[in-house]
Amino acid sequence: MTSQPMLFTPLALRGITLPNRIVVSPMVQYRAQDGEVNDYHITHYGKFALGRAGAIFTEACAVEPAGRVTDGDLGLWHDGQISGMQRVTRFLKAEGSVPAIQLAHAGRKGAMQTAFAGNGPLTAADIAAGHHPWAVVSVTGEPISPDWITPDMLSERGIARIIADFVAAARRADAAGFDIAEVHGAHGYLMATFLSPITNTRNDGYGGDLAGRMRFALEVTQAVREVWPAHKPLFFRVSSLDGAQGGWDMGDTVALAKALKALGVDVMDCSSGGLTGSATAAIIPRHPGFQVPFAAQVRREAAMNTMAVGLILDGPQAEAILQAGDADLVAIGRQALYDPFFAVHAAEALGCDPDFARWPENHGWWLDKRAKSQGRPR
Repeated sequence: MTSQPMLFTPLALRGITLPNRIVVSPMVQYRAQDGEVNDYHITHYGKFALGRAGAIFTEACAVEPAGRVTDGDLGLWHDGQISGMQRVTRFLKAEGSVPAIQLAHAGRKGAMQTAFAGNGPLTAADIAAGHHPWAVVSVTGEPISPDWITPDMLSERGIARIIADFVAAARRADAAGFDIAEVHGAHGYLMATFLSPITNTRNDGYGGDLAGRMRFALEVTQAVREVWPAHKPLFFRVSSLDGAQGGWDMGDTVALAKALKALGVDVMDCSSGGLTGSATAAIIPRHPGFQVPFAAQVRREAAMNTMAVGLILDGPQAEAILQAGDADLVAIGRQALYDPFFAVHAAEALGCDPDFARWPENHGWWLDKRAKSQGRPR
């Protein structure tokens, strides 16, 4: 009899049960047109379901057109985008994975280049190639740097409008069949700029002290939780620290987590960095599991479920994170791009799938037959 690692122990969150603790992180793909799902997205997300990830997140999904990071981002700002998302959720559910969506607003990071084009503001060459900028908004009127688009500072009326956009997108996400929603409050996008004292220099009720800076995030989350079905879990992604002196820190993150838990958030997704540039180029030292301590501290001090992210590279490492009590879920990002079958490979490495039974049947049957023909130890 094989043992059952924690990584492959189901996790019930409200009325939704994840078949294992492996989650595919949101990863922007730049392949949408007008925010719409196409065949690329079905294939992209579908391969992770065939690889048996427990839950699979879409890339950041914009709640309004101006909330896109690039013109290739997914969106849910009108009802016509629901049917494409339903194609994704139907397939993921049919393969046993839980479909999840990240709801986001880019703020002053909107209308920018793709990562592989430079990850900066659009250039004249980009515009000549058909990538046209649009007006962006932010917590203040301060751009990332002089080369970036100068945003309009959101008024309280503008803030209320964006909260309504999150609510409408959450309703559409439910209609599309997603069973987990996540509010994106990290990586220098709109919500993160409200949270950080580096970027939030407002002197009204949405700025100033920690309570003021958290107000927008809490109001969005409360409004989304009110329309997101009670049996479906809600996540929140945070940059646990800015990585800059005087910025958002772990004490702030724990305080935010406690407030979010009180509003009905079920899992804190603990990332970091990205306030003034790319999160993937953050100054925080990077090594396998480099962000796991953030999830561990929030789990311990806020007494809530957390998801660990950041260079989690194989099954034994993921299992060790769970065994240490550092997180309840592990999120796999670029390693899932490298190995879409991460989950079933992890099961093999941990010795809990000797017969390839966790694979799709039409895969596993052949793999088991090959192993037997080669006299593979069982």
